[in-house]
Amino acid sequence: MSPSLSVVADNDLKTTPKTETVAERVRRLQAEAKQLAKDHIRSLSAALLNAEQIALEISEGGEAYPPGVRDLARRMVEDCEMRVQTLEAIVSRTL
Repeated sequence: MSPSLSVVADNDLKTTPKTETVAERVRRLQAEAKQLAKDHIRSLSAALLNAEQIALEISEGGEAYPPGVRDLARRMVEDCEMRVQTLEAIVSRTL
């Protein structure tokens, strides 16, 4: 026969979490939201850089790609580069 199990209270006061005030919670959540926003912007920048790299490869791909696609890809390279620079400038001023 297996021994029966019972619930034991943990009365260690050192591990009891401190009650967070509303103001502290607001500050913590705002800090978390800012960090998430920074991470999201970094993801957008990375995606734009990836798109720029693919567009560059296509623009230099020669006759395998239709001329209109190569031209569009060439313009996208310039546009993506400019957009990433704009994002970085805005983020450096605001976040």
